[in-house]
Amino acid sequence: MAVSVPDLRAFLLATPFFGGIPDQSLDLLMSMLVECRFDTGATVVTEGEPGRSLFIVKSGRLAVSKRANAGNVIPISVLEPGDFFGEMTLIEMQNRSATVVAESPTVLYELTAQKLYACYKADIHTYVIVLQNINRELCRRLRRSDDRLAGHQVGDES
Repeated sequence: MAVSVPDLRAFLLATPFFGGIPDQSLDLLMSMLVECRFDTGATVVTEGEPGRSLFIVKSGRLAVSKRANAGNVIPISVLEPGDFFGEMTLIEMQNRSATVVAESPTVLYELTAQKLYACYKADIHTYVIVLQNINRELCRRLRRSDDRLAGHQVGDES
């Protein structure tokens, strides 16, 4: 389903993924997005499967998890409107690193690697901003993971 324009622009500009992108460039990116809908309990992506797209959460709530070596499921995080996921497959060209399941009815906007490459060809400045935004978010996530690990270590010593 194609994405409608009016309220989408304001939503996208408020997300970290689209921060700092000029209006004309935002129009280009908006034309590349595909709206995807998922019911409660639907698996959006599965750890280990090939993936060549990222998703921006418009509405709903999603649970991110990984399988431990023992096979049990470990919750990693929760995604809500404005968050994005799947960017790692675009950067490192590896399989999905986690499973994402809709915890409520969910609307996502998908941007494929092919469309992101088309953005690169059409507007390299915007492409660089998008990559900077992705990198900023990855750094935030790494920092949160570091803080969680450090907190566990401190708790283990007590």
